[in-house]
Amino acid sequence: MSVLKRNNVNVIGQGSRTLVLGHGFGCDQAMWSALVPAFAADHRLVLFDYVGCGRSDHAEFDARRYGSLQGHVQDVLEMAQALELRDAVFVGHSVSAMIGMLAAQREPQRFSHLAMVGPSPRYINDPDSGYFGGFDPADVEGLLELMDSNYTAWAGSLAQAVAGLHGSAQLKDDLQERFCAMHPEAARLFAHVTFHADNRADLGAVRQPTLILQCRDDVIAPDAVGEYVHRHIPGSTLVRLQATGHCPHVSHPEETIDALRSWLQQHVLPDAG
Repeated sequence: MSVLKRNNVNVIGQGSRTLVLGHGFGCDQAMWSALVPAFAADHRLVLFDYVGCGRSDHAEFDARRYGSLQGHVQDVLEMAQALELRDAVFVGHSVSAMIGMLAAQREPQRFSHLAMVGPSPRYINDPDSGYFGGFDPADVEGLLELMDSNYTAWAGSLAQAVAGLHGSAQLKDDLQERFCAMHPEAARLFAHVTFHADNRADLGAVRQPTLILQCRDDVIAPDAVGEYVHRHIPGSTLVRLQATGHCPHVSHPEETIDALRSWLQQHVLPDAG
């Protein structure tokens, strides 16, 4: 099967610079819909769905392949190879920030810059090292157990957390609907892989100029996490948004667009492909 079909890849726009937009856990490429009109006029946009999400081919889900983030990293690289990408900008939301980072480390010629929206290298607190990720181990295990026992309740609980205290009812409902639309087995494995991942040791190996967009009142990736990522990625740029919650590209698209466009203008060469 073509990787472009498997991951429901869509290419929009005619610009000389390419932005690859990676959605977060449980979502799909439609989460970027507010940003597409703003960037399609002067950028080439690559949108896709991770296997098990959105309109990807759910039949392609393989628990062995996707038992770690590396399976999704490989998908990103196969898409980049199929599209012959070079020096693209990977814009990743939440766990996609780490997936894009790992892909760029494996094939740096594909991605010259990284933009991370609400990134987290580890969601679970690590008291021994003084790291605060936002979740105690019991919190994560409780969330995963709820997922197994009452999937709808789990989807509602996670949607509430992602949308944030000030998130609209529409955003919460939309997130819950997307979570419930996932391939069930893929959702369980992706959740386990996401919440148990630890990519802190990989941050220091980043060589691409990197933007970190940090929201206020983000319970999924708190401010301390954004600050940690900034400190450990050499030469990174941290922008604290006024947006709240974990999905500023949905809840506060204009501010997100302005921050991303400003950084692109400052750091990405006009002729990047």
